[in-house]
Amino acid sequence: MAQLIVMPKFGLTMTEGTIGSWNVAVGDTIAEGDILCEIETDKLTNEFESPKAGVLLKIIEGDGATVTCLEPIAIIGEANEDISGLSGGTTPQAAEEAAPIEVTVRSETPVKTAGGRINASPLAKKLAKEKGIDLSLITGTGAKGSITVDDVNNYTPVAEADLKISVSPVAKKMAETSGLDLSTVTGDGRIMKKDVEARLTESSTIEAAPETILLKGMRKTIAKRMSESWSISPRVTYTRPVDATAMKEFRAKLKPEFDKRGLKLTFNHIIMKVCAQALLEYPHINGSLVDDNLVLHPHAHIGLAIGLDSGLLVPNVKNCDSKSLAQIAAETEKLIADAKAGCTQMDDLVGGTFTLTNLGAYGITSFSPIINQPELAILGIDAMVDTPVVIGGQITIRPMMNLSLTADHRIIDGMLAAQFLQRIGEYLENPSLLLV
Repeated sequence: MAQLIVMPKFGLTMTEGTIGSWNVAVGDTIAEGDILCEIETDKLTNEFESPKAGVLLKIIEGDGATVTCLEPIAIIGEANEDISGLSGGTTPQAAEEAAPIEVTVRSETPVKTAGGRINASPLAKKLAKEKGIDLSLITGTGAKGSITVDDVNNYTPVAEADLKISVSPVAKKMAETSGLDLSTVTGDGRIMKKDVEARLTESSTIEAAPETILLKGMRKTIAKRMSESWSISPRVTYTRPVDATAMKEFRAKLKPEFDKRGLKLTFNHIIMKVCAQALLEYPHINGSLVDDNLVLHPHAHIGLAIGLDSGLLVPNVKNCDSKSLAQIAAETEKLIADAKAGCTQMDDLVGGTFTLTNLGAYGITSFSPIINQPELAILGIDAMVDTPVVIGGQITIRPMMNLSLTADHRIIDGMLAAQFLQRIGEYLENPSLLLV
């Protein structure tokens, strides 16, 4: 029996998702657990596994569609099953809206797929064989240009002089800009940007077009969230130098014990612990502004910005204020490993009250990090640099490190931000204060 496939809910706070791309086409046979599509949220991109085996009868929402959780996005059932009675069964396929553009070109011979490979669903291949239709002459309108059953049924032979070529919008625009005749371009079913680029490379008389990259997934989300934060928070960045001598000695003394426990101890872990303590002493910084209400959080949930090839994730360690340094280190390293493996959980990305971002490894000595909404502040950690300083009238070399605090000036005034940074500096320059 046919079944509606709905937008999944990956986390408690997820309300909607965006379909990044469909991995299957209408007419394809699907096994339970097969990857149907990629779902993008404001935090993650997840692969959505099919909850049901059968044939993909309809794509209700196509690539790029944003859908509320538990709303239908597709229908899976048995081949040729009547789906008119299902909610969403009569909705126009969004996949058709994202269908490839067709352009008419002059050609003396039919355009066939390069390499002899034809992208078509099993049912489409079977139907074409029964009708004696050459699949290479059909323009596919399914996901990634695949040929569907409807394409075969709707196929009408065209005159050689008016043959239609399936081409992506980006490839069409690139060809028009470069003055390239699409009839001279070959592609695997549907002409894509790479096919046009390859043809342009062959001709030294045509200048290559600039590359255009569509923002999607994590990078699109980051762009949106950073723009929102920039417009929401009137921010000021305060930078203060800290002598890291005591912190380095503190880490060196604890490292053997951490090694025995199979744990890694970094300066990030120590600074997270210090910030958790300081946030309890300055609760307004550990808050969120919701409408006209200042929400003061009873615990410090500290996030650490993790840079990935695809963008930036900020998972957070919950209740840092009540956890030992060893617990913070263990949980932080697990979050980093999960992020690099692409298996971060949605709940790890929500609920943060304060964020750390460390660019010290790249030699950065000062920067202005952007606040991770709806938090009120973010701490940038800069490079540790051996610097000549005057102590007791004598010049000596010390490992100095700048801390860059960006704060929301709607709540955090300059004096409060300076006091908070000063307190963090006191803890880092004398870690034994954590025991008081």
